[in-house]
Amino acid sequence: MTSTEPEVSAIDLFCGAGGLSRGLQEAGVRVTAGVDLDARCQYPFEANIEAPFLRRNIADMTIKALEPLWIDGTVRVLAGCAPCQPFSSHRRGADTSEEVRWALLARFSDLVTAALPEIVTMENVPRLQSAQIFHDYVAALKRAGYYVDWRSCYGPEFGLAQTRRRLVLLASRLGPIQVPTSLIGASQRTVRDVIGGLPPIAAGECDPADPLHRARRLSDLNLRRIRASVEGGTWEDWPDELRSPCHRRESGKSFRSVYARMSWDAPGPTITTLAHNYGTGRFGHPEQDRALSLREAALLQGFPADYTFVRDGDPVEMAPLGRLIGNAVPPPIAKAIGLAILNHVEELHAK
Repeated sequence: MTSTEPEVSAIDLFCGAGGLSRGLQEAGVRVTAGVDLDARCQYPFEANIEAPFLRRNIADMTIKALEPLWIDGTVRVLAGCAPCQPFSSHRRGADTSEEVRWALLARFSDLVTAALPEIVTMENVPRLQSAQIFHDYVAALKRAGYYVDWRSCYGPEFGLAQTRRRLVLLASRLGPIQVPTSLIGASQRTVRDVIGGLPPIAAGECDPADPLHRARRLSDLNLRRIRASVEGGTWEDWPDELRSPCHRRESGKSFRSVYARMSWDAPGPTITTLAHNYGTGRFGHPEQDRALSLREAALLQGFPADYTFVRDGDPVEMAPLGRLIGNAVPPPIAKAIGLAILNHVEELHAK
């Protein structure tokens, strides 16, 4: 397999800002297109992946529109990460079965079984494994002639400096295929390894050299709280007057990772769409009195330091960009998926 004549081409459905595509590219897979309904994804996808972006609703995507996006004569990969919110542990048992987004996984299944690409990969939250829609999806793949494997992948095993777990599925019509258990050659990384070298900034400030290295402002109360917080600690370290009423309730005592600082020498927590918000998790900087910047969240997600999310001169909006970063497939996990696909194809071609 050579870089000038790729034998594997991939379409990335629900591509977001391009995390999955970036990892596939790093492995050597040719990404030929990304598809997403969110217009904000177009600039980061096209600027970093250098492949066409189609703003389409996957629910309305047709085989006629899909098939020309692959490269003729290649092993075709259809990749996708359907929105995970209906299956997220943050929903805490709420009945989400009526949400429109549930149907997107079924639609992805329909596209796979109609186009029959040689290889399929999907990434989502681990709780999806307990949903009937996931087992229906796997059954549909098997009926269509796919060998299917899936597992929960743990971020640090892939060189990711966060304790994120993601469900990864690989399916192949060419033969048995396995989801990777780690990224070969990746070392265990800590928060310090990833963000320790960035210039210090204060809450509400921005690094003039990098508009994404921007931290959200803090209220006077939250500024007092983070100043009272210790690295790796909890709100229990605060004086009583800084604690909120929910902290005093018995039910609130289990939420020790909100309003908390990360630890320098350990992986960070799962980076969510609100990782720039001090009050939504353990997203306080280990020593500076602020929450994570957008750049720090992106680095902890495994994006390279030069990954661009907005055009030069465009406003940097915390909430929309936080959503793009938090929803992304971490590129190191995607790279391991891409390498597994290429190794699978090479082994079969060698027979």
